[in-house]
Amino acid sequence: MDFATIIGIEFVYTIASLTLISLGLAVIFGMMRIVNLAHGEFLVLGSYAAILAVRYGVNIWIACLVVAPLAVGVIGLVVERLVMRFLYGRIVETMLATWGLSLFIVGALTTAFGDTTEGISAPLGPVTIGAYQTSGYSLFVIAFTAIVLGAVYLLLRFTRFGLFARGTMQDPDMASALGVRVPRVYALTFALGSALAGLAGGILAPVTGVFPTIGGSYIGRAFVTVISGGSSILAGTLSASTLLGTVGQIGTFATNQVFGEVALSLTAIILIRFLPQGITSRFFRRSL
Repeated sequence: MDFATIIGIEFVYTIASLTLISLGLAVIFGMMRIVNLAHGEFLVLGSYAAILAVRYGVNIWIACLVVAPLAVGVIGLVVERLVMRFLYGRIVETMLATWGLSLFIVGALTTAFGDTTEGISAPLGPVTIGAYQTSGYSLFVIAFTAIVLGAVYLLLRFTRFGLFARGTMQDPDMASALGVRVPRVYALTFALGSALAGLAGGILAPVTGVFPTIGGSYIGRAFVTVISGGSSILAGTLSASTLLGTVGQIGTFATNQVFGEVALSLTAIILIRFLPQGITSRFFRRSL
C-alpha cells in the first residue's frame, strides 16, 4: 500500500508539472489564438529570475512564487506592446516572430549566464510514507497546481476581466462594439499567460537544472498538451495533461525516461488524429 501511494504521487506530480508547464500557453493560445513559440523561454526566464532573486537574498518562496511571475509578466506585457499587437490574425508571422524572440532570449541568457547549469535547492525535505520516502516539494507542486487552476478559473469566470476576455475570445468585433477595449484585453491576457509561464519556471527551478536551451523541452510538451486538450483552456489542459502525463509516466516506469517521452508524443499524435480539435471538442465542451 505504501509503495502504491508513492507511485501514485509520482503520477500525480507528473500530471501537475505538465499542467503548470502548459497553462500559460493554453491561456494565450485558447484566448488569443497565438502560438507563442517563445513560451519555453518564458519558463526559463522565470527560473533565472527566481535563481537571481535567491542569490540576492530574497526568500526562496517569494522568489519562486512572486518574483518569477511578476518579472516574466512584465516582459510579456512589453513583448505584446512592441511586437504582438501588430501581428494579431497573422498566424505565420506570429509564429516567426515568437520563434525569433525565443532565439534572442536563448542568446541573451547564454551571454549572461554561459552554457552552464544553474539551480537552487528545494526548500522542503523528504516525507516518509511507511517504509518509503517521497519529496515534500513534489507534494507542494501538486497542491499548488490545484490552487493555480482554481485561481485562474475564478479569475476568468467571476471577474470583470474574465468576462471581457471570454467575450473578446468569442467575438472581438462584437466586444469592441460593446465598448470593450480589445487591445487592452489582449495585452493583459498575454501578460497573464506570460506570468503563468514565469510562475511555472520559478516553481520548477528547484527540481530541474536550468540552462539557456532547456526551453526547447518545455515548449514541446506544452504544445502537444495544449493542442491535444482543445479549445477549453482549463478543462483541455487538465484532461490532456492527465492522459499524456499518465502514459508518459507508465512508459518511464516500464523502460526509461526517453521511451516515456516517446510514448507521450505518440499518444498525442494518435489523439490528434482521431480528435483533431482536441479532447474538449467531444468532451467538456461547455467547460472553461
